[in-house]
Amino acid sequence: MLCAYETLPRVVLREVLHEVEGEVDPQATAAAALIKGFCTPALRAALCGHPAWLDVTREVLFDDRLLRLAPESVILELPVGIGADPELVARLVALHAKRYRFALDNVTKADESFAKLLPYVDAIKLDTRDIAPALLPKFASVLKSAGKILVALNVETAADHDRAHALGFDRFQGYYFAKHQGGLRRASAPRQALLNLLQLLASEPTVMQLEAELKLNPVLVMHLMRLANSSGYALGRRVTTLREAINATGTNRIARWTQLLLYADGRKVKLEDDPLLQLAATRARFMELAAAIVPEAGPSEEGAAFLVGVFSFVDAVFGGSIDSALEVLRIAKPIRAAIAHREGVLGRLLDVIEALESGDWATADMACASLAPLDLGAAAELALTAAAWAGTADRNAEAQGLERIED
Repeated sequence: MLCAYETLPRVVLREVLHEVEGEVDPQATAAAALIKGFCTPALRAALCGHPAWLDVTREVLFDDRLLRLAPESVILELPVGIGADPELVARLVALHAKRYRFALDNVTKADESFAKLLPYVDAIKLDTRDIAPALLPKFASVLKSAGKILVALNVETAADHDRAHALGFDRFQGYYFAKHQGGLRRASAPRQALLNLLQLLASEPTVMQLEAELKLNPVLVMHLMRLANSSGYALGRRVTTLREAINATGTNRIARWTQLLLYADGRKVKLEDDPLLQLAATRARFMELAAAIVPEAGPSEEGAAFLVGVFSFVDAVFGGSIDSALEVLRIAKPIRAAIAHREGVLGRLLDVIEALESGDWATADMACASLAPLDLGAAAELALTAAAWAGTADRNAEAQGLERIED
């Protein structure tokens, strides 16, 4: 389950310095910009209640503006070269007293600095490939015995995950969880039922036709009733029949909900805690928002943008190649071309959001070059807005997120 976000900030120092008059310390100014950016409502909303792991420098640690950050919303990551002098240790103690928590980032050895900082940190981040295989099990065992949370870095494959899991790691950071695992991911509802419903929705069905299809799948009916009774869609009273649920929710909303349910885990995991579903929903919403402001995207592209985003992960559901997975869904050719071959304006927008997801600023800049007025700053803001939407789109007081129901 998704339990935190690694935040990858980009501080453009020349833009920061342009706003400041007189002689300034560039490092201190960058620290101030980072704290200011992290305090924005958009970023807090995008986290959807999850803590953010934030890389900090010495300058950030000693900047009292850091205290603007709610302690429960962050884990402050200390780089390995930050040192362990008395002044730094005293600052950590003072911040710890205010309930701030710390992690040591990318640890590769147990040197003197590591030993001095260890009592003040809650978590240790390790890349299992950077530590000698003979030393790693003992190193992990000692840290676990000391009560530290072990975080495995760069988990990109099943082998990376299984190795770290066997060693007792508690958290796993990487894109392995957004990749297909042989198409073995369990669905929250019968997958063929979801495909049949998607096919029917594409033909603009009547309420009677939609009701008949949904009645064949009680799991989908239970999902829809919860969705219809959420605070955003209820009509001032409780929805009690399937027909009322369809009318209250609308076919467009049902279609989006069905598309996202393809990614939902079969375990009872809340929407905002499901890493693959969150990534797919955020990407889809970003595509829709971005297409609306890029002049090159006409009505057809705006209409297809959400579908391009949401179906760009279908290989994680069905396994195999992205082309074969798209074939299963009978996706229209322009949408397939954007996903599989990055053709057209939607293909370029897909490149932008993929780069943003991994913090690849250079690639994101290049992808934005032909999408004016969408520049990297605007794209990042849209991505935060999309993440906030993905985390709260179907939350309601009765069932936090879409409750997963066993088949």
